[in-house]
Amino acid sequence: MKRILIVCTVMFFSGFGFAQNNSGKYSYDDLKPSETQHRVEQFVTQFLNNYHYQKFRVDDELSTKVFNNMIESIDGGHSYFTKSDVDEFEKYRYLIDDALLSGDLDIPFEIFNKYRKVYKKRFDYVMNFLDQPLDFTSNEMYSVDDEEKDWAYTEEELDREWDKIITSQALSLKLSGSSDSAIVSTLKRRFDRYESRVAKWHSEDIFQTYMNAFTRAIDPHTSYMIPSTAAQFNIDMSQSLEGIGARLQNNDDHVMIMDIIPGGPLFKTQLANKEDYILAVAQGDDGDFQDIVGWLTDDAVNLIRGKKGTVVRLLLKAKEAPINSEPREVRIVRDKIKLEEAVASAEILEMKEGDKVYKIGLIDIPMFYRDFDGARKGVDFQSTTRDVDVFLKDFNTKGLDGVIIDLRNNGGGSLTEAINLTGLFIPNGPVVQRRTGKGRIDVEEDNDTSVSYAGPLLVLQNRHSASASEIFAGAIQDYNRGLIVGEQSFGKGTVQQLVNLDQFLLSPRVASRKGAASKGMEEEERYGQLKLTTEKFYRITGNSTQNKGVVPDIALPTPWDSEESGESSMESALPYDQISSSNFTKQNVITNEVLANIMDKYNERLTTDEQMKVLLKDIEIYKKQREVKEYSLNYEIRLKEKNDNEEVISTIKKLRKTKEGDDREEDVYLMEAQKILKDLIAYQE
Repeated sequence: MKRILIVCTVMFFSGFGFAQNNSGKYSYDDLKPSETQHRVEQFVTQFLNNYHYQKFRVDDELSTKVFNNMIESIDGGHSYFTKSDVDEFEKYRYLIDDALLSGDLDIPFEIFNKYRKVYKKRFDYVMNFLDQPLDFTSNEMYSVDDEEKDWAYTEEELDREWDKIITSQALSLKLSGSSDSAIVSTLKRRFDRYESRVAKWHSEDIFQTYMNAFTRAIDPHTSYMIPSTAAQFNIDMSQSLEGIGARLQNNDDHVMIMDIIPGGPLFKTQLANKEDYILAVAQGDDGDFQDIVGWLTDDAVNLIRGKKGTVVRLLLKAKEAPINSEPREVRIVRDKIKLEEAVASAEILEMKEGDKVYKIGLIDIPMFYRDFDGARKGVDFQSTTRDVDVFLKDFNTKGLDGVIIDLRNNGGGSLTEAINLTGLFIPNGPVVQRRTGKGRIDVEEDNDTSVSYAGPLLVLQNRHSASASEIFAGAIQDYNRGLIVGEQSFGKGTVQQLVNLDQFLLSPRVASRKGAASKGMEEEERYGQLKLTTEKFYRITGNSTQNKGVVPDIALPTPWDSEESGESSMESALPYDQISSSNFTKQNVITNEVLANIMDKYNERLTTDEQMKVLLKDIEIYKKQREVKEYSLNYEIRLKEKNDNEEVISTIKKLRKTKEGDDREEDVYLMEAQKILKDLIAYQE
């Protein structure tokens, strides 16, 4: 079976897979499934049942999960269907399992066609509302807690809810300085785009969304891509070295940053994060911002792309950010990603403590990279381990006191490199275990007995450190070789494979003709691609990295809860479990006594260190803002809330400056990591 192994990346597929249709008219006529889609549904169901890591039953329990996912995908905000609509669909809750096995698609197409009709009706209502004068004097409150929203019983209830939705969006624009006429113009364009993309749906868009409601019920990293989406995915992967260096994807009504490519222009700004929403785009340093809420990813990409050396500005807002928080403006100079800037880098930091100056080596690893082709040919090749080895040997000659490995925002990469990198710090032994769905366990080992660095070591991670990063950090922790500091890591302990369905569903004659086609002249793919989970990672202790990730020895302050971010926040994530431990010898550099001593000093700094006190205050304010689920629809009240919020943020920013007159904000987490490592060094002296 041809397949591509996806070992250590964090990849998500959610929302709708909208097909572009720029030719001809579109309408709200009912869409119908094709014979190909019937066939694919039935095949994918059986294929996943046979080859997915987690064995599952196609039964009523699965049926209700798929049903819930489907309704959530269509109307997660409970803003289009009424309760009577949803009650009418309830008769299908326990019938989807039979439909999956037989290839019947009547249920999803009936529900989606109904949605398109109510959507058009709602669009007409919105446009009529925007033709009336805007009212910002209301004393009503608007709830943004979708989980607590019930289905409206009547159309009139929905009308009142939409009055609040539109007024809230208008208020956000007004608070940003837009005039009433500009607000109406922006919102009409926004909702016109919404309506246009729903009206332009094809049957394959409905099919892909339904199939992913099914795959998401199995696990969050399993997904189906229709041929056009699979083709675009492959193009995105091959062209990801151009532009701003980010992979974008639709998430509800927003264009969201799914991945930031190390070494790219966006990465260099250090001002963007995964799961940031892009609210608006501006060209050059003086161009006006173009609102892109409601845009399709392809359209947004066309606006963001441009010639090398030109400037594009983005307005970004974190997915979890409170409604009153201001977006961040990020200035980016378009460029091609320089691969040499996407690799590990090193510098020497100095920290003074009394009369002593500690010299600390910092190695930043944005991803685990390896030139597999060069390695196969036996020529000099670039890899994470080889580069870090050079840094460590240089550090040894300069008599450094300790080393920090920075894995923050490192989403993974080569499994081989995670294993080999661990080997630079331990004599030899197992690093990670892999378990197949059939229960076979393979132990991946470091067989090189040499050690490149034997001194004090600290690994810094955050909630975006995933997969290969977790394998390395977990091994360092299990060997008691170094301190793990930061946030709890993401918790992705699974392996995925990409499968081209054409190789199974094309007839032998067609498949043979396709295989014989010359490069660049191959026939168009017919059946799409399937990404499925096939293996699970385990630490050498037998503990899984799945869901739990790597829990740091010293947890730095964070506004995030592990249950609301990372793998464990995903409803269908595979569970944490354990297998037998490997045979390994601990280094015992980090003993309970050592850790207790360092923890005492860290806890003391939480109450005395000015930087940590400011960080804690910042986190406290942010958490309080996120707890607010209702907002006033009165302009004067919202304006005061905005001004109060900006005043607090301004004060915190001033406190964070590195020194008087310096506008740069400190990397508080890195500075605290240096202090923790200094404590480790001092304890071992």
